[in-house]
Amino acid sequence: MIVHRLKQSVLFLSFSTLFACTQPAPKIRLQSGDVLFRGATSGKISEAIDKVTQTSGETHFSHVGLVEVSDTGIVVLHASPEGGTCVVSLDEFLHPEGDSVMVVAYRLKEEWQKAIPAALTRAKKLLGKPYNFSYILSDTAHYCSEFVYLAFAADSVFTLEPMTFKDPATGSFPSAWADYYQKMGLEIPEGQPGCNPNGMAASDKLERIGQIK
Repeated sequence: MIVHRLKQSVLFLSFSTLFACTQPAPKIRLQSGDVLFRGATSGKISEAIDKVTQTSGETHFSHVGLVEVSDTGIVVLHASPEGGTCVVSLDEFLHPEGDSVMVVAYRLKEEWQKAIPAALTRAKKLLGKPYNFSYILSDTAHYCSEFVYLAFAADSVFTLEPMTFKDPATGSFPSAWADYYQKMGLEIPEGQPGCNPNGMAASDKLERIGQIK
């Protein structure tokens, strides 16, 4: 009898463990002000951005957007080469051009949450501007991390750092960047102030909530 009950217990635990392992991970409940970081896509510039902006956090992000949640659903405010500074559905942000990319949600720590309402207001005032393809800070066009930086700038949530376009492994400019700026007729803005998704994700004012795709 004892052996029989022991077998039943072992069998129950085995099924319970198997059931638990096959259950889907709980979905992340996004909040307004959450920051979504998207992994590098297959494009050369996307990969180049990730390569030259790596941090000790070992993230691999090349794009960033700001979440707003309302009664009508979830949208993401961001700056993209196709739409400039715009608002898109969460689904559209998660599936750029059919690419399968990782998206990770970060949230401002509690002491910085008060900055969110004003940041969303500022972000909406920046909508409708073209994309900043030069990555040189501008009042008339914005790139993705510049857009998010400006939304929170009044509360000093993020900081600007000298930009680098050099491959950390070689110390030279990758051909993708050299070709990119040559076509625009510009010098590579090495050392000029700027920001990038990997650097933002490393901010001590954010906490990682989890991967949502």
